[in-house]
Amino acid sequence: MSLYATLEEAIDAAREEFLAANPELEEDDASVSQFNLQKYVMQDGDIMWQAEFFANEGDEGECLSLRSGEAAQAIFDGDFDEIELRQEWMPENTLHEWDEGEFQLEPPADTEEGEAAAQEWEDDNSESDRWA
Repeated sequence: MSLYATLEEAIDAAREEFLAANPELEEDDASVSQFNLQKYVMQDGDIMWQAEFFANEGDEGECLSLRSGEAAQAIFDGDFDEIELRQEWMPENTLHEWDEGEFQLEPPADTEEGEAAAQEWEDDNSESDRWA
């Protein structure tokens, strides 16, 4: 699993991995049908991203399916708004690092840092926040 500090780096790496896995394709001729993305919160609070492209819709990877069809192709071609992608990310799908390399949907609460992160996470996902 390769994680990147910025969403743009993750998308660039996913594009390169897709092309490496499909050496018969030129970048300009590549056709993708699915874009997957995953957001991670590390124990130190850093945000990391992982992205994947697939030629066929429904292909499973390590990330959640975010875009398909023409929208996935647009991201592959570099025609996307990073702010829009970040805003559309569902906070409840974010994975939090519990132990080195182990992730879960909720932040750890057994340490002082974990308790603070858990409180922030709860604040970010309260019912009133969803309706605001």
